[in-house]
Amino acid sequence: MVSTNVVGILGGMGPAAGADFVRLFVQACAQQMRARGEPVRDQSFPEHWLAQVPVPDRTGALASDASGAHQPLEPMLQALGRLAALGSRAVAIACNTAHAWHANLQERFPQVELLHMARETAQQLAAQGATDVALMATEGTYRVRLYEEALAEAGLACHVPLANERQTIMRGIFDGVKAGNMPLAEQCFSEVALRLAERHGPVTIIMGCTEVPLGLQGSAAVAGLRLVDPAQVLAAALANRAYGAYGAHGAYGASPRPH
Repeated sequence: MVSTNVVGILGGMGPAAGADFVRLFVQACAQQMRARGEPVRDQSFPEHWLAQVPVPDRTGALASDASGAHQPLEPMLQALGRLAALGSRAVAIACNTAHAWHANLQERFPQVELLHMARETAQQLAAQGATDVALMATEGTYRVRLYEEALAEAGLACHVPLANERQTIMRGIFDGVKAGNMPLAEQCFSEVALRLAERHGPVTIIMGCTEVPLGLQGSAAVAGLRLVDPAQVLAAALANRAYGAYGAHGAYGASPRPH
């Protein structure tokens, strides 16, 4: 039987994105087995825990300096504590905007490697030879420059949508995916993706909100565009940790951290 580490997924932001992240993680684990020349068996998947917890709106919280129940840090800390108590050695956050609190969460739980979605994505794109990208994300993610900073560290330029296009993305997220109206989500996301491609040429478009791939992937309107799903990148990184790769803390495994 393959030796694995226990890992966790901090979800609930929204629940559909958290559930879809588990699917991506299971796919990544199966790919790990095939790459090792091992049969894909139920018993070879790692123990993994999903915490689907109600977390206040991240974008709304970032727009307010006031403390209170509308802030998401405390429920995320509680959920991360549960995952740590269950033995999780590494944890992935199934929400882009929630990474605004990544440093606070990591500081409180130094025994757990908390993966960083934007950094993992930036490193992968740089390794693939990308030089500039376009970003579709929430207003909160733009506000804290989550991807812009991670991409700049990796040497990549980042193009962002215009203000009205950002509003269209938010409509696709809240009135589309979160409300269960997938046709509206596809319409909103496709419109912005096509505008970005028209302005900036054949750049890779980062689907920097976990709701965006749910409404955009498979859309015939964007069939010719280059799209990258950070959740898929993060799921592969979590699978690496589950099967023994070193994390940022160097806490376990026998293989160096992939770049």
